[in-house]
This record gives sequence, C-alpha cells and structure tokens, in this order.
Amino acid sequence: MATSLLNRAIYSYADVDRLVGVHAGTARRWLEGYTRGGHFYDPVLRAEPTGSDMVTWGEMVEARLLAEFRSREVPVQRLRPAIVRLRAEFGPYPLAHAHTLLDVEARELVRIVEDEVGLDSRLRLVVVRNDQFLLTETTERFRAAVEYEDGIVSRFRPQSRIPEVVMDAQRAFGQPAVRNVRTDALAEAYRAGATREELADLYDLTNEQVDSALRFEMIVGDQAA
Repeated sequence: MATSLLNRAIYSYADVDRLVGVHAGTARRWLEGYTRGGHFYDPVLRAEPTGSDMVTWGEMVEARLLAEFRSREVPVQRLRPAIVRLRAEFGPYPLAHAHTLLDVEARELVRIVEDEVGLDSRLRLVVVRNDQFLLTETTERFRAAVEYEDGIVSRFRPQSRIPEVVMDAQRAFGQPAVRNVRTDALAEAYRAGATREELADLYDLTNEQVDSALRFEMIVGDQAA
C-alpha cells in the first residue's frame, strides 16, 4: 500500500506551487530540472526528468519539506547530492518515509551523507547535539506537520498555522480539506454568496472550521498572486 500511495499521481505542478507556498514554476524546476545560462540543472526531487505533467503524492510530500527551506539564502538545488544518496539508501521518496527522519540509526546515516556531500549547514536535515542525532529546526517543523501510516507520510497540514486543514492522498482527491470537505469548494460557495453559517450547516461543520477553510484559501491565494 505504501508504494502505491506514494506513486499516486494526483497533482499538477501548479497545485504544488500553490499548496506548499512557493513561486510559480518552482515545483517544475524541483521535479524536472531547468536550464540557466546554457547549463542544465538536474531535478532535486526526481532521479531524472520524466516529462510528466503530473506530480505524485510522494513528490508532493517531499516538496512540502523542501518548502520549509525556501526562505533560506542558499538554493535548495544544493540538496540534490544528499537526496540522491538518500534515495540509494532508502529507496524512492526517502523524505516521505518515517524511518528516514524518526529512526535513530537512519538519522545517523543522514548525518553521514550530509557530511560526505558537504551539504551547507542551512540545508541540513539532521544535526548532532550532545552526542545525539536530532532533526534541525526546519526539519522538525515538517515532522510536526505530517502524520505517518504504514511507514510513510499519509497526511499533512499544508499550513501549520491552520491545523484544521489537512491533505490526505486517500480523501478529497488529495486536496486540502476540513473534515473531508475541500477548502476550495467552501471558498467557491462563499464567494458565490453562501454565508459561513449556511456552509457549516450544509456540510456539518462548525463555524470555526469554515473560517479555517476560508482563511487557508485566502493565504494560498495570496501566495500564488
């Protein structure tokens, strides 16, 4: 089940940009690579370009982690050598598997890989403190936003500030939802004139849950603008 879920292609590149909060075109660069100054830069999250216009659940999850590094001064492209090595050690979608970040021995291996590829300290997933292998603050934010099932990320919160909104590959077609009601559907109905009270009654939600959905859609809309 884990492999088939991670391979489920249900998103567009625009979906990824909007839902993880990066500039338009970023997801395609992370997943298909890009050319700049006559030089081709390999994808960060794929072994090689596929030419596909669809993004899998596993790729969406890994993009969610990379997005935590988007405000750093160092480009996430420099994570590629470490991810390539982790893919060889853990298989496809290494950042979407629980053991990569949660198992002590795996954290030690991640740290070894980071050292061997000379990964910039601002992009590190694991650090050593008091002889313990710990997640960095950036990686810990990702871990706190995801839920694991059968060893993989099965659900995550696209906006940590709005915990009621969840993405689940097996519900609501993988789109952001509040109690399995898609946030975009609620926002569309609200723009069409429905009140939050009417929406809450129609979908058996609380007013606060409707507010969370509308706030989420406003945030991702502002990010995409």
